Amino acid sequence: MSRIANHRVLGVLGAAALAIGTIATAVAPANAAGAAHSAAASNVKNVCGAAKPGFDRCFAQIRTDVHEPAHIGRTAGTAGRVAAATPAPAGFGPADLHSAYNLPTTGGANQTVAIVDAGDDPTAEADLAVYRTTYGLPACTTANGCFTKVNERGAATPLPADVGWGVEEALDLDMVSAACPQCKILLVEADQPSGTDLGLSVDTAVKLGATEVSNSYGATESSLTPGDAAYYTHPGTAIVASSGDSGYGIPAEPAVFSSVVSVGGTSLTKATNARGWSETAWYGASSGCSAWVDKPTWQTDPNCPGRMVADVSADADPQTGPAIYVTDTADLQGLPSGWSVVGGTSASSPFIAGVIALAGNPAKYSDASAFYAPSAQAGLNDVVGGSNGIFQDCGGDYQCNAVVGYDGPTGLGTPNGLSAF
Repeated sequence: MSRIANHRVLGVLGAAALAIGTIATAVAPANAAGAAHSAAASNVKNVCGAAKPGFDRCFAQIRTDVHEPAHIGRTAGTAGRVAAATPAPAGFGPADLHSAYNLPTTGGANQTVAIVDAGDDPTAEADLAVYRTTYGLPACTTANGCFTKVNERGAATPLPADVGWGVEEALDLDMVSAACPQCKILLVEADQPSGTDLGLSVDTAVKLGATEVSNSYGATESSLTPGDAAYYTHPGTAIVASSGDSGYGIPAEPAVFSSVVSVGGTSLTKATNARGWSETAWYGASSGCSAWVDKPTWQTDPNCPGRMVADVSADADPQTGPAIYVTDTADLQGLPSGWSVVGGTSASSPFIAGVIALAGNPAKYSDASAFYAPSAQAGLNDVVGGSNGIFQDCGGDYQCNAVVGYDGPTGLGTPNGLSAF
């Protein structure tokens, strides 16, 4: 069987396995990644359900066992930290992420990071205000010109109906805020989660002046994929996309496009080493070799003749995820409103978009080639250890195992300061 044919067959099997993910805890795991997935399945829920043909799904995953009321952490501290006298929400806050990734707290004041999502989150601005106040971040509101919310045509009204992506939208806004507190934020809400509506929303974000655009959603690549590339090709603007949360298999668009910075995921934990943190590949972070997108000249991994996903990564594991504030009760699926811990590569994509904005060089990212330059390697933490071979294995290959140098789940690594950005 040819590589491409085999790739497609394995991807179908992987998709079928993901479709029965709700019963994963009843199946004996075949490997360490499977064991981790089984252990996590009982306390993690996908925010967005399976998408129908022609539509995308968001990649956010919410913990069902960690919820705290709105008053937790409401007293703001300084320098992005919660005041010592106030209990901090569970999950990582901005100061944790800046420490883990060696990032400055200032920069990006001239950058506008756009978030593209589907449907309206009616409490987005109010929830963002609570998150930023809690962590001592500067206000980002419509009134002060920092926050803007529009529909896919770029107008403030009418906004679309709520389609269940409220948790995703809160996660995106909070992660941009965590990475780049001084950045402006543009939220573009597509009418529906179709590939066309989301693509048009990206075009709108760029027309409105976004310097970075984050997309935390996707659909399995197919023969239609090449025709969608134009939506995500905007030289001079950094287009960033989540790799997905399906482990190793067929990659998702838009992450697979060569004009996109594809962001994988890690499990991030505090450690006693010199860095103070350790990371391994998150078992859910998607990776894969494209059968429809040609390999870009700047990507030279040996065992994939097409575009390989991902390029870089950041924390995405819901078990080690960030604290998020959300009160869009219609989208919480019966879970309490307030503070939650949310993950998925839906967390890592907006965070990386914020890091690019923090560095202030979006024109470098008409594609991901800048990360592949030898000079960039000192500015990235090479992630070694862990696998995303949840339902299918790559035989020890870098495509599903985090190894020294480039690998599929984590790409070239995670931020270590801004020198690579």
